Amino acid sequence: MLTTLAVANYRSLRSLVAPLGRLNLITGPNGCGKSNLYRALRLLGEAAQGGVIHALAREGGLSSTLWAGPENFSPGMLRGEVPIQGTVRQEPAALKLGFAGDDFGYAVDFGFPPQPPPATAFSLDPMIKREAIWAGPFLRMSNLLVDRNHALVRVRDGRQWRVLTDHQSHFESIFTQLADPQRAAEVLALRESIRGWRFYDHFRSDADAPARIPQLGTRTTVLSHDGRDLAAAWQTILEIGDPASLQESVQDAFPGAQVDVSISDGRFGLCFRQHGLLRALSAAELSDGTLRYLLWIAALHTPRPPSLMVLNEPETSLHPDLLPALARLIVRASRHSQIWVVSHAQRLIAALEEAPDCNSVHLEKELGQTRIVGQRALDEPAWHWPAR
Repeated sequence: MLTTLAVANYRSLRSLVAPLGRLNLITGPNGCGKSNLYRALRLLGEAAQGGVIHALAREGGLSSTLWAGPENFSPGMLRGEVPIQGTVRQEPAALKLGFAGDDFGYAVDFGFPPQPPPATAFSLDPMIKREAIWAGPFLRMSNLLVDRNHALVRVRDGRQWRVLTDHQSHFESIFTQLADPQRAAEVLALRESIRGWRFYDHFRSDADAPARIPQLGTRTTVLSHDGRDLAAAWQTILEIGDPASLQESVQDAFPGAQVDVSISDGRFGLCFRQHGLLRALSAAELSDGTLRYLLWIAALHTPRPPSLMVLNEPETSLHPDLLPALARLIVRASRHSQIWVVSHAQRLIAALEEAPDCNSVHLEKELGQTRIVGQRALDEPAWHWPAR
């Protein structure tokens, strides 16, 4: 389980260290930085997939994603006595992402290529300047296990350090090249853990959504991000998951209803039976809200729970009366996975906050930077970035 998430100089997240629990609820007004915090976590996930540089490029490149305010605010700026203005930069531009968990911690530092830029057509690509993996709640030299400084990567070997490579590509994470069970077991273990994270933020429920059309089905323990294999995932849960809980969740949201799976020539489709109707409704006939809720039921009842599941605005397209049932569904899933929910639906927020282990992180924005409401300097979890 992740215990701390740290972000520096990413969009509105100039410097934020957030404590995490088993069930995490990220809330705040529009524009406060909820989506930035979500995207920062996705970038960490991309680091283990080998796609973090591409992900930054899709966001406009490093220059677009870096904190756009001054490096530091003077006391006069904070009091409003002088206008916000740039100062002489003391530190190199750096976008930093990291987390600490029950077993390992990880941090990565992105920066610009040196000047003059190297002779390449890809001179705008950001460089990975530092990476570190450690054991414990925060980084110290005594618990540092893997240390990457530009092209040099070394691992701890007893009381000594062993160099893995001094030619690490500046555009690739250590997860891409050095996840070796013999030479760097920590890198491999952490990479596989991060690769197991699941992000759900774009279930389609429009008229042409794949979930509305019968699809060729195979055993599906993990629902796809767009929900195209909903019927196959539902059948998989019925066979090797928890069918009783699955039906309870349907009844909780739609009393008297029942969901079955129809199979014809290997194509799977959902049938929604409702009290008072003489025939079952196909997925193509369901409302956007009903279909989307069934997608959430399938995603949260996965027979292979991940270590971390991230839900971005799960209330989209749902009627407010469904939100308490959705909250109960999420709380149930948090027994098996660490859950992260980004939401601004007050009814869902209120229902989730009733859970005794809900960790509510309320965000606000002040002078363009995202802060955690009520968090003072001494309230932050201990955190240290690897120095360049």
